[in-house]
Amino acid sequence: MSTSPRLTRAAAASLLALVAALVAAGCAGAGASTINGSGATFPKLFYEEAIAELEEVNDGIVVNYNAVGSGQGKKDLAAGITDWAGSDSLVKEDELDQFDRPFFYFPTVAAPITVSYNLPGITDLHLSQPTLAGIFMGEIDRWDDPAIAADNPDLDLPSEPITVAVRADGSGTTSNFSTYLSLAAPEVFTVSAGDTVQWPDAQAARGNAGVAQLIQETPGSIGYVDYSDAKPAGLTWAAIRNRSGNYVEPTLEAASAALAGTELSDQLTYVPLDAEGPDAYPITAPTYILVYQTYPDARLVDDLRTWLRWVLTEAQDVASVVDFARLPDRIREQALAQVDEIEVS
Repeated sequence: MSTSPRLTRAAAASLLALVAALVAAGCAGAGASTINGSGATFPKLFYEEAIAELEEVNDGIVVNYNAVGSGQGKKDLAAGITDWAGSDSLVKEDELDQFDRPFFYFPTVAAPITVSYNLPGITDLHLSQPTLAGIFMGEIDRWDDPAIAADNPDLDLPSEPITVAVRADGSGTTSNFSTYLSLAAPEVFTVSAGDTVQWPDAQAARGNAGVAQLIQETPGSIGYVDYSDAKPAGLTWAAIRNRSGNYVEPTLEAASAALAGTELSDQLTYVPLDAEGPDAYPITAPTYILVYQTYPDARLVDDLRTWLRWVLTEAQDVASVVDFARLPDRIREQALAQVDEIEVS
């Protein structure tokens, strides 16, 4: 199978970043070992905080994370470039043969995906499920469209075109947002959900931070951005109607409400999207660390176990500091039990 030039550049960029991290890790002290990860931009701030906290109390391990998007992170793990991957989306059936051995999913934190917009003077936009899907399908292309007006009877909406902002890279944020639209408005959202989506008409930027910047710079724009990037960027976001009929803003409390009723699969994956509950924010996304079930190196196995236990215990206490919702104890405890199943091959 041939590799596209774009994929080659992405993989090369990821590898170069990890080489630079390894060089820096060489200054961390004799005897320290390194584990390398790459992937989703969605949990970037949480992993960076967790890494910093771990290295303050354990100078025997250096953890690197290169936020290149969920799609690239999964590719890096499959190619042996990294030891672990961060991903907000699951590996598809037709991607499984890229991995040379079975792997585990470890849920880590969750957070809202905001629907952020740039409409000067309007700060309390409400969007129902079919209206939101219609905007991203290109069927609603002006801000004073009757569907938006019906959701916002008290707003004086401008007669301006809508610019839709989306991710240019393979993204778990895109996967979760598009999956939400497919669940909440299947009659309107008629394209396939996934890490990449064939949006009918949109402008694209790389990473959550890139989409946030695109929205900031484009009056009349709307796009999906994770909460931990939207909040520091000062973006304005919409309240989204949930299954109970309530318009709910993206907050950590509303994300926790969405997690409350979720069920874990046998793989420890779960779907908090379009969750039941009057206070649940409907576009709440999970994120995972992917690791192989076996590794040939015993020290690597020990280091991965140390990292995962830290993420699932002490690091949960700092999740809210960087705008993520911690895992419910019932999910966290099952994930902790799975750590011991990582073995030396």
